[in-house]
Amino acid sequence: MRGMDDSALISLGLARYVRAVAEEIGVPPEGTEFEVSDTATAYLGLEGPGPDLMLLWNERRGWSIAVETDPTEKPVIVAHLGLPLVPPPDEVAQFVDDVLAGRTGGAEPDFGTTQDRHRLAGRLSAYL
Repeated sequence: MRGMDDSALISLGLARYVRAVAEEIGVPPEGTEFEVSDTATAYLGLEGPGPDLMLLWNERRGWSIAVETDPTEKPVIVAHLGLPLVPPPDEVAQFVDDVLAGRTGGAEPDFGTTQDRHRLAGRLSAYL
């Protein structure tokens, strides 16, 4: 992918990474979203019993599962996957299965407030 800047690499890599995670979990393409702006983020709607659950990812905290309360309010995080920031899709799927089965995730990770877009592009490059 010569000639592409980090933002373009992140957009393409994140699109393909989110698609791979969605396929592993069984979320249809229309149940996914991602955005690369000042922070790279992703959303996957989860099917399951009970409240509306979503799988969220951002470049500062990695993957988490949240409950959507009201569209005007922030979702309530119920579990975090933890490290690494870009785990293989099967590890994300196992995290979802574990949380849906009632097991808790890890502590909320914080990869820092400074964004290393070059490093993130490198982590997502496996999906290009």
